[in-house]
Amino acid sequence: MVKIKNQVCFMCGKKYKPEKVVFRCEKCGGSIDINYDFKEIKNLINKPTFTKAPVSHWKYWMFYPIKNLKNMITLGEGGTPLINDKFHKGRLLKNEGLNPTGSFKDRGSAVEITKAVENKVHNIYCPSTGNMGASIAAYGTRAGIRVTVYVPSGAPPVKVQQIKSYGARVVNMRGTYTNALNSVYELSEDTGAYISGDYGYRGEGEKSTGLEIIDQLNWQIPDYIVIPVGMGNHFWGIHQGLKEAKMVGLIDKFPKLVAIQASGCDTVVSSWKNNDPLPKTRKNPDTIAGAIACGKPNFGAEVLYALKQTKGLAETVTDGEILQARKELGKQGVWAEPAGAVAYAGAEKLGLSGQVVCIITGHGLKDPFAGGAIPSVY
Repeated sequence: MVKIKNQVCFMCGKKYKPEKVVFRCEKCGGSIDINYDFKEIKNLINKPTFTKAPVSHWKYWMFYPIKNLKNMITLGEGGTPLINDKFHKGRLLKNEGLNPTGSFKDRGSAVEITKAVENKVHNIYCPSTGNMGASIAAYGTRAGIRVTVYVPSGAPPVKVQQIKSYGARVVNMRGTYTNALNSVYELSEDTGAYISGDYGYRGEGEKSTGLEIIDQLNWQIPDYIVIPVGMGNHFWGIHQGLKEAKMVGLIDKFPKLVAIQASGCDTVVSSWKNNDPLPKTRKNPDTIAGAIACGKPNFGAEVLYALKQTKGLAETVTDGEILQARKELGKQGVWAEPAGAVAYAGAEKLGLSGQVVCIITGHGLKDPFAGGAIPSVY
């Protein structure tokens, strides 16, 4: 397997050994990035079979921190379609709702749970508004790992039921996602519990969204990739995947990354517009897009950095704009949960032209009654 050189805190630069289990920096609390031997990766992708192989999540195994692929935990994630928007020339929809548990989270879970197997973990604790908990529960039970999910009040009942269907234990929390997150952090600090969620291993798996997009475009980059932002891990993972693809010669430049948030939880976008280096916090997020209602984004600073590096854009959309986007997607045969329609709403609001990829992050069955009764598309 590919050699991992070290793990590094994004904020303060503190380095950790490759094998150390570290969820956030012990010095400053920052997020952890993983550094690889890219010469070795370059040698692997220079094989003629690589670029011609079918698109799938595990095609890009050499960009993941996995020691042995025999440990792989998979439910067939990735390989989601990139389809033409029938209303906008040049716009493409990356439909992540077709992953095994209905959201992009399965990409991160496949790597995160595989890593947990390598670390001989038997119990995992996860804070979630629903999608991540369902994904961790599915992959965890597949691996024979017991999963406990801390769910904040207001999480869609369908998502809670999905989590339970995989045999996971659900702990109902008062308050917001941040309250659930803090409870899991405290548990880990007090007992050494192994936790899952928006940490380094997950971001490594979520690189595959960006890698698949450029692969599906025959290794050409689009003008824009539009991404909903909650905690920011998916956005950062896509950036890291593209950066590493550039480092090994698969592409020669970046697309512009576009961060879209709900106006009721604009932690990153408001900071971007004010030229602040760190994201703001929001105690009580207020948006129909519950999957991205994260008042304290773990990877907010990384999103701001990635926006600067790719000369990207950032914008908010209202709940009304989100529901309208959901309706427009429905007219094309794509049913998205509210958070899943955020990128499409943002592309509409910004009037983006050229080749634009909107990431539809979650299936409509995740939150079918958000905004009231299911609307007719006609």
